[in-house]
Amino acid sequence: MRNLEKFLRGRFAAALVAVLVGFAISAIVLAAAGFDPIGSFAALFKGALGKPKYIANVFIKSTPILLTGVSVAFAFKTGLFNIGAEGQYILGSTLATIVGVKLNLPMPLQVPIVLSAGIIGGAALGAFVGWLKAKFGIHEVITSIMCNWIAFYLCNYVVMSETFHKPNSTSALPVSSSSYTMILGNWKKSEAGKQFLANIPWLREILLKTDLNYGFIIAIIVAFAASYVLNRTKLGYELRAVGFNRDAARFSGISVERNIVLSMLIAGGISGLAGALTITGISPHTTTLLAAMESYGFNGMSVAFIAACSPIGCIPSSILFASLIYGGMSVQQAMGAPSDIISIMIGTIVFFTALPGVTNMLADTIAKKRKAAEAALSAAKEA
Repeated sequence: MRNLEKFLRGRFAAALVAVLVGFAISAIVLAAAGFDPIGSFAALFKGALGKPKYIANVFIKSTPILLTGVSVAFAFKTGLFNIGAEGQYILGSTLATIVGVKLNLPMPLQVPIVLSAGIIGGAALGAFVGWLKAKFGIHEVITSIMCNWIAFYLCNYVVMSETFHKPNSTSALPVSSSSYTMILGNWKKSEAGKQFLANIPWLREILLKTDLNYGFIIAIIVAFAASYVLNRTKLGYELRAVGFNRDAARFSGISVERNIVLSMLIAGGISGLAGALTITGISPHTTTLLAAMESYGFNGMSVAFIAACSPIGCIPSSILFASLIYGGMSVQQAMGAPSDIISIMIGTIVFFTALPGVTNMLADTIAKKRKAAEAALSAAKEA
């Protein structure tokens, strides 16, 4: 009983209960709509995990939402709500495209420069939001939402500009091939690569039928680095102190304004890196004319909240999120069920993740019953 109480009070229990409730409510909705819940969930898992290329695509899809999730989580841990991760992602991908089109250096130089361009773009937008907050007290939610639209229309301007527009298309020119971060990008398409992969079907399927790239590895490193900075460094202590109590932080000599700007700069840079890695790692290696927000930043918020705003917790959270999105397409194809059911599931999971008190209430109920049983047992022994 005590172990169950301890488990229910942990963060993992809240996330697990939220996921289970999300599946349960989705099952009810599916059944009410006349679809087989068991068959639908089987199609969901098969669509996400049924083949090596499906698993690879889940990791590919999870990369940008992992990074934007870490971005949101980092800012939240310092008392800021980075709802502008979407705009930072878009600006990062836009600047990465500009630099990747204009430069064609050797890969060891080209890739870091293109990725740095994306980081700088996202960091600049995040720092601007932080500066407005620190200087004028304007809430970051308002300014970051406005900046999302600035990045959105700036991206469209670049795509349709004479310099970067690809003729007879709605996209910009692709970045140079030396910008690519795909795993074994050139070798796997060579004759030697094809001959080698012919003997390993599962690896051939992953490398030749997907855009598997180094993005997810980089994203994991960033998640651990963000956690280390927040919890193991002086900078992280100051950032968290400002977020916890600005007056107390100011009294102790910590620069509140500087740390607000710095927090948003770091968060924005992480989202910008997500945009750059999408350009360098996934075909067609360019950005397109946007008719609506790409939602990587908004999905990152869901990932962060499911993970209780833990940067490391964003890793399994992003994989779950990507599995639901990618596997959800199979539910529609195999069962005829609307893909909107996945949105209902994700929304339910996020909703119940935001209610950690539910698992605490269960733990309190179990504790009361345990104490009552112990008291009754004690009384019986005395009698």
